[in-house]
Amino acid sequence: MRDLFRAGRSEAMAPNAMIATSHPLATATGIAVLREGGNAVDAAIAAVATQCVVEPQMTGIGGDCFVLYAPAGRDVIALNGSGRAPAAASVSTLKERGIDEIAQTSAHAVTVPGAISAWTRLHADHGSMPLDRLFRDAIAYAEGGYPITARVAFDWERAAALLADDEHARGLFLPGGKPIRAGDRHAQPALARTLRAIARDGAAAFYRGAVAEALVARLKALGGLHTLDDFADGETAAGYVTPISSNYRGYDVFECPPNGQGVAALMILNVLGGFDLADRLTLAERIHLHAEATKLAYHHRDVLIGDPEHLPHPVETLLSADTTATLRARLSREIAGRPALWHEPEHADTVYLCAVDRDGNAVSFINSLFHSFGSTRLEPATGVVLHSRGFSFRVIEGHPNAIGPRKRPMHTIIPAMLRKDGRTIMPFGVMGGHYQAAGHAAFLSGVLDRGMDLQEAIDAPRSFAFDGVLDVEPTVDEATRERLAAMGHKIQLAASPLGGAQAIWIDAERGLLRGGSDPRKDGMALGF
Repeated sequence: MRDLFRAGRSEAMAPNAMIATSHPLATATGIAVLREGGNAVDAAIAAVATQCVVEPQMTGIGGDCFVLYAPAGRDVIALNGSGRAPAAASVSTLKERGIDEIAQTSAHAVTVPGAISAWTRLHADHGSMPLDRLFRDAIAYAEGGYPITARVAFDWERAAALLADDEHARGLFLPGGKPIRAGDRHAQPALARTLRAIARDGAAAFYRGAVAEALVARLKALGGLHTLDDFADGETAAGYVTPISSNYRGYDVFECPPNGQGVAALMILNVLGGFDLADRLTLAERIHLHAEATKLAYHHRDVLIGDPEHLPHPVETLLSADTTATLRARLSREIAGRPALWHEPEHADTVYLCAVDRDGNAVSFINSLFHSFGSTRLEPATGVVLHSRGFSFRVIEGHPNAIGPRKRPMHTIIPAMLRKDGRTIMPFGVMGGHYQAAGHAAFLSGVLDRGMDLQEAIDAPRSFAFDGVLDVEPTVDEATRERLAAMGHKIQLAASPLGGAQAIWIDAERGLLRGGSDPRKDGMALGF
């Protein structure tokens, strides 16, 4: 039990159903759907639609989506809702245009958005309520306005300079030339019209007709290679894939397969599984082991992971006992190893949510624009902010993550699911760009190695070995930072909070759901 004299929050507990999101209005939307008899999928779609309005810097319908869904008593299902590059995109085409790297605000950073394809596919197969009900709150907030919460305002201000470079984004998101402040009210009426059209006509309303025509025209005006055929193909782009998994401390950890980085999370856990990470270790020792395992796993991710149709090695090789043993042998418990060679761009703007309904169905759901406000390119008639996921493509022939016709780029957004003896125990996720795989491992270690409750594990000080630097949150004490520096780590205080997590633990024996939500964001876990 937490120290009630100290600031913090307790786990949420409920007997029937629960949802955890990074925004209070989204959590309220989801819990209302669950109370009305909607299932976990209904609640997740309703909540993320709301987040696409009230957290526009983090996510949107112009982004991508990945889902893990565990129907009660059945196997985990994975849905890949990431978009593809235009059919005309290639390394040679970009090089002919003098492009060696894809800029965040470039039209080439915009793959055909996959989120709506994923939502409608998941809804058709597993939802129970009509889309017009699920989108009701999102449409109302977009039309009538919503208050800006503290973390949203913090992110909004940091993105102001890029927003100012797009005339349409500037008009909508910088009224009077200034970012919206906490407590101010904001509306997106054009987005409300697009959401209403999707609620009425499904994915076709986004990938065909007036919306698609407007988006393609905007992208072409920016120099893009997109066509109406590319968007039409995007309507059915989302598809089910076989999840990957590894065992950690007797629990099966499920992730989506590449083109996501879930394999990196499993590789970190595999390496850490050879060490005793219980509380007798000092914080410095625990951070060091985690940092070294992260560097090893991410180096392999950067070199080997991209579109699954272009991988040089199967995932099974990366997760094999031989690979794990080789990586673990390279890890020193006393000295920081050389930093991995990082080649992928930094990005950190995503929303993650999870839900469990009264029947025990569990969903782990993540939706992203990539950067803050994505590419910052807004199509004004539709209200759609286009993501920047193609920014991670390499303009290098032969690289697994090289841009190519209808290829999917490497993604960092990864939902996760924990199971034991064939039973779902916990949907969970840690948003935050590169940090996500490392965050999954750190969170699970807190719960499974140290016996923390979900909220304690989420609240715990975070660190991240990235680009030759060990970022630590200011809550890591000075003595620990000095010890890590003595081990050879280049210490840097994190400029902003590392990631944001949500999780729900299903305690079937006690008929109890326990939930946690990250205080680094504005959201909460609620149940009934």
